Amino acid sequence: MNKLQLKRYAKLLAKTGINVKRGQCVIVNAGLDQPEFVEWTVEELYRAGAGKVTVEWSHQPLTKLKYKYEKQDVLANVPKWEEDRWELYTKELPAMLHIISDDPDGLAGIDQDKMRTVTIERMKIIKPYRDKMENKYPWCIAAVPGKAWAKKVFPQMQVNRAVDALWDAILKAARADGPDPVREWARHNDNLAKRCDYLNRLGLTALEYKSSNGTDFRVGLLPDALFMGGGENDLKGRYYNPNIPSEEIFTSPRAGDADGIVYATKPLSYQGQLIENFSVRFEHGKVVEVKAEKNQALLEKMVSMDEGAAMLGECALIAYDSPINNLGILFYNTLFDENASCHLALGRGFGNCVRGYEDMTNEQLKEYGINDSMIHVDFMIGSKDLEITGITKNGDRVAIFKNGNWAF
Repeated sequence: MNKLQLKRYAKLLAKTGINVKRGQCVIVNAGLDQPEFVEWTVEELYRAGAGKVTVEWSHQPLTKLKYKYEKQDVLANVPKWEEDRWELYTKELPAMLHIISDDPDGLAGIDQDKMRTVTIERMKIIKPYRDKMENKYPWCIAAVPGKAWAKKVFPQMQVNRAVDALWDAILKAARADGPDPVREWARHNDNLAKRCDYLNRLGLTALEYKSSNGTDFRVGLLPDALFMGGGENDLKGRYYNPNIPSEEIFTSPRAGDADGIVYATKPLSYQGQLIENFSVRFEHGKVVEVKAEKNQALLEKMVSMDEGAAMLGECALIAYDSPINNLGILFYNTLFDENASCHLALGRGFGNCVRGYEDMTNEQLKEYGINDSMIHVDFMIGSKDLEITGITKNGDRVAIFKNGNWAF
């Protein structure tokens, strides 16, 4: 790959992704797949003014070994040093950059019950710290190719060619393949903001989804919830982009107000395993049935992680004719596939979608109707004939999507 272009991408993550401020501490979470790119990104963070950058490395095969050999109580334990670190995070609020590259099937074969129990037990300790940090720091998720991931996307290619092909696809999807990705993202954020403004003026109370694949679904919206997209501000007014790439306009719906069935149009990679060809049926706001041709048991465990895991936390709108979908590539990675297609998310909602959220506690947001959960898992439902209709406070019906694309 062109080293200059990759350095431009690294600059995009530092300046547009987390928008690092002078003297700010930054934590970079990354796998071992592209260490040179991580090095370039760290240098761009320092050039942008970061005071201290810490890289926390991970390696998916090691995670699999831990689940194979360590006892459940050992895996579930959160040692004092780790809890102290989370406590420090709540005070220092470092910016966080997550550079993902994992194999979509990399944790296949792990005991699903063991992983579920470990996750639940660990989150009892970690989630309160995460709640304290919510909306108070900039973060960004981006991607680089790993060899196993590249071979999954391009199985017909040799490994090195597949990695180069995935690099090319990532840069195109992230709008980072041109001479000035930072400027390109400024224009992109402006376009997303204009769509949000239109939707927020409509005063919608519900969305209805219909598609020839069987999707027939209605979800209620909160009266003061905003549609958001692209960059956003934390509670200190710092502007950042949490996802690169991002093509979505999203909101958090009213928890407990959803009925009907939706059919997934792309596989879901969850906990290092693929769930394929599945549907989710809701009654009175909660999941009452899931079906999947592959990994149905994993999907059932996912929606039973806690009370909020069976309710919706996000409705996201993305044109079927989006730049990412037009690449014609199935990434087997939620960051990309969710931005190629309309999607829903089970689990935790976004408090910052509510007007005046800065004056509300997490408990107040939950009482207001923002779903709370230890998970937030997006699954894709967009199709070329998806129709989405908005219902206004006055009962008017407004076309939001027609034939899979924006109707305005």
